Amino acid sequence: MTATVNEVLEFIKENDVKFIRLAFCDLFGRQKNISVMPDVMPMAFEQGIPFDAHAVRGFTDVTKSDLLLVPDPTTLSVLPWRPQQGRVVRFYCDIKRPDGSAFWGDTRHVLKTVINRAMKKGYNCMVGAECEFYLFKTDENGEPTMIPFDNGGYLDVSPLDKGENVRREICLCLEEMGLRPETSHHEQGPGQNEIDFKFSDALTCADNLITFKQVVKTIAGRNGLFASFLPKPLPDKSGSGLHINLSLSQNGSNVFQLGESEHAKTTESFIAGVLQKTPEITAFLNPLPNSYERLGSFEAPRYVSWSYGNRSQLVRIPSAKGERFRMELRSPDPSTNPYLAFALVISAGFFGIENNLALTEKLDADLYNADKSITDSLARLPENLEEALYLAEKSDFIKTTLNEELLSQFIYLKTLELEDYRRASNSSDYFFNNYFRVI
Repeated sequence: MTATVNEVLEFIKENDVKFIRLAFCDLFGRQKNISVMPDVMPMAFEQGIPFDAHAVRGFTDVTKSDLLLVPDPTTLSVLPWRPQQGRVVRFYCDIKRPDGSAFWGDTRHVLKTVINRAMKKGYNCMVGAECEFYLFKTDENGEPTMIPFDNGGYLDVSPLDKGENVRREICLCLEEMGLRPETSHHEQGPGQNEIDFKFSDALTCADNLITFKQVVKTIAGRNGLFASFLPKPLPDKSGSGLHINLSLSQNGSNVFQLGESEHAKTTESFIAGVLQKTPEITAFLNPLPNSYERLGSFEAPRYVSWSYGNRSQLVRIPSAKGERFRMELRSPDPSTNPYLAFALVISAGFFGIENNLALTEKLDADLYNADKSITDSLARLPENLEEALYLAEKSDFIKTTLNEELLSQFIYLKTLELEDYRRASNSSDYFFNNYFRVI
């Protein structure tokens, strides 16, 4: 075992840790975990902890149901909401086959592979996430309702904003876990909130986003509320986005620059690659039927274009300088699996670099109110999940990033899900029970 593993085992021993959660995600970004006792951890690091992969949606059939969870020692985090005596800690895990090889459905491994490819080209891709969510009231039984917690709007304060204490508790909890939230505020929709994170490497950002969603739901529940990461929980209100900010680093310095910089051509090609490939990967960035009710309104994009500071565009270049200069992809939503989303977006950027793609002219128009003479000339994002799945299935590019089995399973299960959604006799009940309550 490595020194890091030994340090982790010592931490568990010295800090009264009694339960360890070994966490991972399914294909769709839903967190799963197994709890083990401290004396099991040496075996967990050396051999892995077995689980029934057949019982995890999309993983394996019953004939090959044994997989192993091997904790990543660098992801140790104490869960602050659990008891201080008899503490609970959590690790994210690699998913292995019994022979020790990586499991094809380990989406965290997919992202690590993409990161390694980028590093071989001399770059580290830095990612920052801006994640929106809604807070809803619960009924007398603690079950979620669709009544927003407040009627506040963008950047409102108390008493219109009733969520400020909940956001504060979330941010403090995240800090205790080693995450670094930078800003938090009330968003446009009633009961809608946003918390943004300092940029980090892509794997850490994806791990942090999974942690963030768990913390938000946990703290909301402790306050008698229900947190929803659904893209469009209220049909006539603002949808919730997951804006992905990206830059490229070399030797610890941001080289993501436009204009006269020596790195401008690389940056332009990276952005061009993301623009070109986003329609093909939209099924992974926006994986629910409900996702497409968000796109095209309330600052969510519909067309493939870019500009500086313009929130109607697919890609926005924020007004930032130096280490904070970046691009912002505005189409993804919080229902995505962040490991797959980041892997595909980064791959798209490097596709642009490898093929020396030229960046189109910026478009400064307000695309929500632009004349058809402008919008008719632009490529569009898919109109619905069915179209998005079709584009993903025929995409040669996606096959360079995702293995064939993962891609086929994702498309197959999402197609079945879409068919079930369309067949539902009561669409409102189906939406509430299968999406609102669980996303």
